[in-house]
Amino acid sequence: MRAVFTALGCFLLCAVQSSAQSSAAAVSGETPVAIEKGVQPAMVWSGQGPVAPAKIKTIEIGLGYSYMMPTDSQSKRVGLQGADASFTIGFSRFGVRADVGYVRAGNVLDTGRHSDVLSYLIGPVFRPVSNRNYEICIHALLGGARMTGPTQTNGGIILVGGWATSYAWAAGGEVKYWLSDTLAIGTGADCLRTAYFDPSLRLRGQINLRTTATMIFYFGSRSGKHRRDSR
Repeated sequence: MRAVFTALGCFLLCAVQSSAQSSAAAVSGETPVAIEKGVQPAMVWSGQGPVAPAKIKTIEIGLGYSYMMPTDSQSKRVGLQGADASFTIGFSRFGVRADVGYVRAGNVLDTGRHSDVLSYLIGPVFRPVSNRNYEICIHALLGGARMTGPTQTNGGIILVGGWATSYAWAAGGEVKYWLSDTLAIGTGADCLRTAYFDPSLRLRGQINLRTTATMIFYFGSRSGKHRRDSR
């Protein structure tokens, strides 16, 4: 009989402890959330309320070839070719880009002298189309440019050794094709505004057509986006 009472006492003690733990959980204010199998919640709940996913910053570095041709019919400058480098920080579909380009042409106007353009620009970038295979970007950049090279005057005299620095802007777009989550190839075109001396030796703005072909190295969370898009 003593053994029966002992077992009954242990059973009642365990029941009291379980009831106390259930009451403490109810008082703590934590509400259980039922999650349907195979569906992930849109946001995570904490004691302070809903926590939205953070915006992830991405970085792109582009290196490649550039070709520039003046569109002004009065300009006697030839096509120039060289290199272009860009650095882009992106937030979702928007970003900020810094671009540096250098192009050069040799033996301008048969003088044996070269002509070159150094441009340094910065401005916003917008991505209207972006998926796992390709991306379309639109940019509007503002900065400066330095131009050098021979100039032919109205009297037919060719002056060599001149240079000019002025404000510059570029507006255009680019198409990227992704080879992997961290590497892409891109081709772009834009209008680049610079300034140089005209035949009357006045500094005059001119519009140039610039094309680029680049390799783009990507640092960020694009790999996760690829996997989500591929499902």
